[in-house]
Amino acid sequence: MPGCGVLGAAMILGETAGAARFRSKDAFARFNGTAPIPVWSSNKVRVRLNRGGNRTINTALHMAAVTQTRGDGEGAVYYARRLAAGKTPKEALRLLRRRISDRVYRALLTDEIARSQQHDIEQPCAA
Repeated sequence: MPGCGVLGAAMILGETAGAARFRSKDAFARFNGTAPIPVWSSNKVRVRLNRGGNRTINTALHMAAVTQTRGDGEGAVYYARRLAAGKTPKEALRLLRRRISDRVYRALLTDEIARSQQHDIEQPCAA
């Protein structure tokens, strides 16, 4: 994934301990702290940055998001689109980080499924 280097990937893999333990991408986002917290202090719909969750994974996702905004790839286009929609730079970066979290969850889950299927094929059947 663009923006996620070897160190960031190792931090995510080490702290996640298997993506299959999460029931959805939303549960994974809640675990890593990228799920927003709704604020109901008025009639205006707003969300606040989640300061909880696993800070190690959140740091790796933040590094990937900042790296993607500096390039000219998909992340930079998404970030620019959010800024054009009236979001502040912090909000746009938070939204990009959540989007990266969803992509990481899908990649981890796909990898685990492929690894388990390969493991099932390699084991001989006992007769």
